[in-house]
Amino acid sequence: MTPLRTLKRIGGMLLAITLAGCAATQAQLDYAAFRASRPASILVLPPLNETVEVDASQGVLAQATFPLAESGYYVIPVAVMEETFRQNGLTAPAEIHELPAAKLREIFGADTALYMSIKKYGASYAVLSSSVAVEIEASLIDLRSGAVLWQGHKQAVETSGSGGGLIGMLVNAVISQIVNTLSDRSYVVAGAASQSLLFAGQPGGILYGPRSPKYELQ
Repeated sequence: MTPLRTLKRIGGMLLAITLAGCAATQAQLDYAAFRASRPASILVLPPLNETVEVDASQGVLAQATFPLAESGYYVIPVAVMEETFRQNGLTAPAEIHELPAAKLREIFGADTALYMSIKKYGASYAVLSSSVAVEIEASLIDLRSGAVLWQGHKQAVETSGSGGGLIGMLVNAVISQIVNTLSDRSYVVAGAASQSLLFAGQPGGILYGPRSPKYELQ
């Protein structure tokens, strides 16, 4: 077994992902505008990256479409979205987020657009612990009216174990940090955060889309 595989195996026994988000439930949120809009398609925009990790935006974007599609929506393919913006000289997420909703509707024909901001992305090391955190905020905007249909916030954190006394905690933290660096655990944690945030049917989450069998039941 290679050193990297050994570290991954050890790290897998030491790490656990925890999720945290807004405390609001569906009963507390106002879904009137969402239900009235009845969106069927979503354009996922490149996330704004508010961290120092250059791969954060792509890491989150690559995993955002799956939970939305599984929730019953047609999602504009990421490759089509990126190439369309590139041909029009737009590559920076900040510039893309500033485009008028009506213009996005005209170009892509989508009912809504998902705007995301990445607040945390990557590993951090302390004396007795190592962790990988990904924090995402999102808003679903109606491109026909400009109305905000839904807003959400989730954070996923993967931390090292704390057993084995002081020496054990130090060893665990060092091993975890090496695993995090070599295997890019941030991407895995970003997937957990994205799925927790964007799958329909969760407390405070989006509603099911028309392609879901649960659409008429909500």
